[in-house]
Amino acid sequence: MRARGLRNLRAALAPVAAGVCVMAATAAVLVPVLSRGGPAPHPPPYGTHGARADAAAADCTPANAAASLRPSSEAGRAVDGIKARGRLIVGVDQNTYRWGYRNPATGDLEGFDIDLARAIAEDILGPNPKITFRAIPTSQRIPALQKRTVDLVVRTMTINCARKRQVAFSTAYFQGGQQVLAPKYSAITGFDDSLKGKRVCTAAGSTGESRLAEDRHGARVVTVPNQLDCLVRLQLGEADAVVTDNALAAAQAAQDPTVQLKGKPFTDEPYGVAVNRDDTDLVRRVNQVLEDYRRGGGESRWMAAYRKWLQADLPGISKAPEPQYSD
Repeated sequence: MRARGLRNLRAALAPVAAGVCVMAATAAVLVPVLSRGGPAPHPPPYGTHGARADAAAADCTPANAAASLRPSSEAGRAVDGIKARGRLIVGVDQNTYRWGYRNPATGDLEGFDIDLARAIAEDILGPNPKITFRAIPTSQRIPALQKRTVDLVVRTMTINCARKRQVAFSTAYFQGGQQVLAPKYSAITGFDDSLKGKRVCTAAGSTGESRLAEDRHGARVVTVPNQLDCLVRLQLGEADAVVTDNALAAAQAAQDPTVQLKGKPFTDEPYGVAVNRDDTDLVRRVNQVLEDYRRGGGESRWMAAYRKWLQADLPGISKAPEPQYSD
């Protein structure tokens, strides 16, 4: 009886899984460069200006991990380099619904992160800025910044001390938490011993992978390049659950009504814009953009983006996270 039920469930899910697999396959084809207005050169190799970032990383604790440099509109070597090039290069996701995804009807990248990236580009380059979007997998966010193939990463990236030793971050622009996603019929109840013996999927290089390395509750961990791949594994019966940020899990549940969030969030996941550690002037400039983005309370650009992209799946948020500064 159970085997027949599983076969029926997989048959019902086949159209949904096929659609998501098409998205994942498209992402794999388009990952190298996604640009608006043609290809762009790599950013110039700026000098080393990361002493303040080094100090912030050295003093980092879980309590102050989300603290960043105070905002400023003054230009520096990084900002001047972007202006001289005339184009901002941003590392993004293109297959996370609501955050950064390619609209199949228009072919355009859309989502909460994409709107924020455009706001940063407008501030540095003026109206109708030229932007190159480069789709990068979760595990390549930090290498892309270190190799300077992108200026920024705006890709639901959690700020933590381990990452701050490798890249710099803006203040937090969203607050999420790790949670378990599983089929509605599943006996899994959350991030607990109900995962014992189960196949749990998470993205390589994610905070979900780090948390499972600390305590997997007897689960067998399956890693994939992108979180959307976990939803496909779940739909095809190749995974029993997913561990990811609840913001991303809610977006996946919106794509597939047969899955749901289980239990409660078990970590704090503040998202920040990531920057090369030497580019402190760019960190400050992004923080100035975020100050402006949050300003206005319920009428702020942040709340407008939240209502447009996230409110349906993550209701009850009334304001952006409060910024923390380290200097």
